[in-house]
Amino acid sequence: MSRSVEERTADVGRLLAASRAVYADRARIAPQIARSTGLSLEGVLFGFSCLERAATDSELRSLVDAAGDAERVHVVLSANAFVAPLRAMAIARAASTRVTVRPSPRDPTLAVELERAARDDAIAIVSDRDVASVDRGEIHVYGRDETVAAVRARARPGVTVRSHGPGMGVALVTRGAGVAEAAAAIAEDVVPFDQRGCLSPRLVMVEGDEARGEALAAALHERLEEWGSRVPRGALAGAERAQATRWREAIRFAGRVWSGAGHVVGFAPWGSAAAIPPPGRHVQVASLDSLREAAAALGTIARHVVVLGTDDPARLRGAAPRGARVVQLGLMQRPPLDGPVDRRSI
Repeated sequence: MSRSVEERTADVGRLLAASRAVYADRARIAPQIARSTGLSLEGVLFGFSCLERAATDSELRSLVDAAGDAERVHVVLSANAFVAPLRAMAIARAASTRVTVRPSPRDPTLAVELERAARDDAIAIVSDRDVASVDRGEIHVYGRDETVAAVRARARPGVTVRSHGPGMGVALVTRGAGVAEAAAAIAEDVVPFDQRGCLSPRLVMVEGDEARGEALAAALHERLEEWGSRVPRGALAGAERAQATRWREAIRFAGRVWSGAGHVVGFAPWGSAAAIPPPGRHVQVASLDSLREAAAALGTIARHVVVLGTDDPARLRGAAPRGARVVQLGLMQRPPLDGPVDRRSI
């Protein structure tokens, strides 16, 4: 290790200070992010509440330990959750004193603002850099499977590629949870970034019979309707609209659908729909008789699950897919700054 833990923690601390400065200036920055992402202005301002602005000493130590040590790091960012650059840049900076960051051309705003506020000569934003030109150190790539595969194919021998691919969140409501309380917490997890981030819940498993699952679906529809009046959903891309239509019709055939102005909640037996719901505040709810049955169902989608949100994290920790975070419902979009949000690649 070329720097001490204390030195690397201090370097990350400067990025956190920059994050607080960017957050304080969010009213100026938000319109530009809304234009580039398609989120509503209200959606961007709410999304800023998920931007990491503080961390405990133990969390920073965990991040530094996870970051490792590299001669240089090149970061390739995606455009799914606009706050994601902070964590990616913090991990890269903990690992190296030479960091280049290529933001997504569709949404470069936050990375540029963080680099400007940090005033750290070790971090440079680059608008275009062929990963094949990286001749040593590491490449940290965030994005779709196709993006990760393309970077791996072009990376030079001897350059380590650390990938953070696509994923999603799953909510699991145990028999002991109140339906109304669980629905309110899940809605707060669904709304940020219009479900485009890898922490966004798209599937909800309810321990109990069909009546309990249907009651939760109806309550979730009501809560999302309320959120939609305060934080409207942004625009959906053409492909997203087409996927949403196909998914909604598949769920309608197999079960029941509640549609709002900016969301859809479906209730159907587990495994009956053709695909996982697309982004855009689309949620499938399914009843499962027991936690054992829920754990088995999670196993069928384990490679996709980044976070498991539940009303009983202590009880569910052993049921989560390997590498998935287990958090309280309502906090799925706000994990501690203790390392990569996606632990599947650690």
